Amino acid sequence: MEKPLVSICIPAYNNADYITETMDSIMNQTYPNIELIVVDDGSKDSTWEVINEYKKNYEKNELTNKPNVNRKIRLYKNEKNLGMSGNWNHSLELCTGKYLKLVCADDLMDPNLTETEVSIMEQDEEVLCVSSDTRFVDLNGDLKGYYRRYHKNGKIDGKKAVKYSAFTRNYLGAPAANLFRKEIYDKIGGFDSSFVFIVDYDFYMRIYCSGKVYILHDKPLNYFRIRNDSNTGQVLGGGKTKTYVAEHRHLMEKAAPVIGLSKFQITISVFIRRIMCVLGALYLKLNVPKE
Repeated sequence: MEKPLVSICIPAYNNADYITETMDSIMNQTYPNIELIVVDDGSKDSTWEVINEYKKNYEKNELTNKPNVNRKIRLYKNEKNLGMSGNWNHSLELCTGKYLKLVCADDLMDPNLTETEVSIMEQDEEVLCVSSDTRFVDLNGDLKGYYRRYHKNGKIDGKKAVKYSAFTRNYLGAPAANLFRKEIYDKIGGFDSSFVFIVDYDFYMRIYCSGKVYILHDKPLNYFRIRNDSNTGQVLGGGKTKTYVAEHRHLMEKAAPVIGLSKFQITISVFIRRIMCVLGALYLKLNVPKE
């Protein structure tokens, strides 16, 4: 029986330096049935040329001729720049698979990630999303640390993880860390454009709050590239902390009726987020030199 199609999409903007490595990590997955969708949001560098050259070379590769392997690359270029949340939404709208994953254009996937995630979800229809721990890498791909997901392994109540995250740190974001069912995406809708820095936190929070999720605890199967010029870098080291904290308050107020937060608990959550920003800025300073 043919394995279900997995759609993995890369919303790209000015990522010519890293996107080839990201595409390699997707097309080298052990899972056989994948469509890779790359949507260029009007890049001003050579991203569009790089991804077209990659597709042309890949289609010549002998791997595409192996039996029982179905790998397709679909490329799109937006007529006008949609911004981050707009391009992320457009990317997901183009997906046709049973399972969906969004990968930032400089992040990476372990070769076994998709196969591991799909296996879990095929065995248990109650699981809406599978999340794995993350390895931090620098611009050269060197390991700089780990980011753990929720502390329990296996199937959990998503709302419990969301509430726990409200008083600790964002255990839900990092798009490459999450595979989710298309049916839950169709139900909850896409990314909320009112957020800038925690748009992924809000999106995966809504998935988690919809039912059961599966945590691959202590299994770091994706790689997050830490950069000073990324969204995370701007928050922690680029003077955007105040805006980020305000967004976090908005997110907690939005989630409060669903996970049961009081006004006092929202205040505590915001205070903790400020502390985490300070610690994150220190981590970035120690591990990512200014260019």
